[in-house]
Amino acid sequence: MLTFIIIGIIQGAVIGLLALGIVLTYKGAKVFNFAQAEFGTIAAFFLVLFTQVISLPYLVGWIVALAATGAVGFLFERVVVRPLFNAPRVTLLVATAGFALLAIALELRIGGTTTQQVPPIAEGVLVRIGTFNVTIQQGITLAIFAVLAVGLNYFFAKTDLGLAVLATSQEPVATELVGIGTKRMSAFIWSFAAVLGGVAGMLQAPDTIFEPGFMTRNFLLLAFTAAVIGGITSLQGAFVGGLLIGVFRQIMNYLDVTYLEEAPILHGIPGIPELAVFVLLVVVLYVRPKGLLGTEA
Repeated sequence: MLTFIIIGIIQGAVIGLLALGIVLTYKGAKVFNFAQAEFGTIAAFFLVLFTQVISLPYLVGWIVALAATGAVGFLFERVVVRPLFNAPRVTLLVATAGFALLAIALELRIGGTTTQQVPPIAEGVLVRIGTFNVTIQQGITLAIFAVLAVGLNYFFAKTDLGLAVLATSQEPVATELVGIGTKRMSAFIWSFAAVLGGVAGMLQAPDTIFEPGFMTRNFLLLAFTAAVIGGITSLQGAFVGGLLIGVFRQIMNYLDVTYLEEAPILHGIPGIPELAVFVLLVVVLYVRPKGLLGTEA
């Protein structure tokens, strides 16, 4: 089981980064961002472009790909979000889903249906725990997750820009009265959420089958579940929810492979770990409707 728990923690870090972006845009625009995971796929495509086609050094390509993803998030806010700023929230929600579908279509058009190979930041084994080898890439994923968790907590609690973002999400009218433009903050929020999705996508791409829409297909629903379980208004809850979902899902995967496949009633039923995650969501919301760390939206 230890192997599955370690895998769950690593996947939970990726889920938590996506969940954080979902919470951030929800707090800023009161809308569920269905494009959040696809920013991760876009960033992975940029990484391939800059490191393998243009042949930039890997670290430089990583940074440029992240900046390009943030620019896509900024353009999305200007072209799609801002014209719909005062529209019903369901309209903007559909627009985010439409953007994700458009991005996948463009990825298929440009890259085709063949899978891509994304090299890790570094090769090799970091540490061996039991029978499982934690790679350097996976260690970097956890380290970046930890640094972002601490850094973002400080950013939103101690810096003027972070406090302005939170103020915009909680009291937009009062924020305008003190001279902080809500539309200017909206551009930052969507760009920053795109960057968070980009980090998640570029960290995950070397450890998975990288193809058009892979982040949306594999992680979007898990990230939404993590955001809701952690508390859709809580940035800290997004991290907690991501780790919880990642570990819980892998524990259920272990039980499914080890025990449930032999159970006469459950034998042959697909998706038991995903069903268990849904049950966990229902239980948490029944006990605490606002999520584990959520407050009033």
